[in-house]
Amino acid sequence: MIDPDTQAGWVDGAEPGSGTADDAEEMPLSLRLSIADTLTLGNATCGFMAVYFTTTGILIPHLVGSGESGMARHSAATAVILMLCAAVFDLFDGLVARKLRSSPMGAELDNLSDLISFGLAPAYFVLVYGMVADDAHQKVSAVAAIVVLLAVVLRLARFSCVTMKDGMFQGMPSPFGALTVVSIVLLELPFIPTLLAIIGAAWLMVSRVEYPKPRGKLAVAMLSWIVGAMGLLAAWAFDAPGGQLLLQTGCALQIVLAATIPLFATARRVNTFRDNRREARASAQLP
Repeated sequence: MIDPDTQAGWVDGAEPGSGTADDAEEMPLSLRLSIADTLTLGNATCGFMAVYFTTTGILIPHLVGSGESGMARHSAATAVILMLCAAVFDLFDGLVARKLRSSPMGAELDNLSDLISFGLAPAYFVLVYGMVADDAHQKVSAVAAIVVLLAVVLRLARFSCVTMKDGMFQGMPSPFGALTVVSIVLLELPFIPTLLAIIGAAWLMVSRVEYPKPRGKLAVAMLSWIVGAMGLLAAWAFDAPGGQLLLQTGCALQIVLAATIPLFATARRVNTFRDNRREARASAQLP
């Protein structure tokens, strides 16, 4: 919301610090960061650091021929945990904005931060996977990474332009899509199935499938899932007993959720369509 009095003071040419109001009150609201905006910046920071750890812990050791071959456990786990932290920031900045307030640039900050954490970071993760995995093809993986990045760009742009009914997203939310993409990579399937699954996740992000917004109990469930995923990644990174199996189970569950939610959404739309047709026929038969 824009404060008309504050805005008018700047339009009329009142100088900051003139003594007519406090400096904080004379600052345009568009230049003030709210608590929700600070959380959004935390989202962007986590996304950037995920790219950093993917580069320094996985790509560079591979290029210089030192360290663990393939996806280095600690750095891969750290990068994905940072993406999970970004998802937590993204979850809470929306909740805080609804409870308190958000600055006029809150929506733009949110989209830009999501692009870094859930567009660039997972796409770069896929790109590096194509460079370090034994059975991967670098150029094809680069194309898949571009597809993921463009899917998130298109999804965020559409989100800014399309008005959906309250409580629903159109297309897989970008945090959920990013976690699905990295789960596919960490599952270490053969290259072709991995590639097809990544492209499928990208398609779901730009699809018209409806996904519920994480509010109330669903937000608590999502936060619990993220914390559990962090634990699985930590167990895998430190080579805990059964850590590999736990990670694969968590990744498989993430992929199953990504695949089944559209099925439930489609079934619900079909049932709604059938109910509407039945009501229309019943109304037509009435005298």
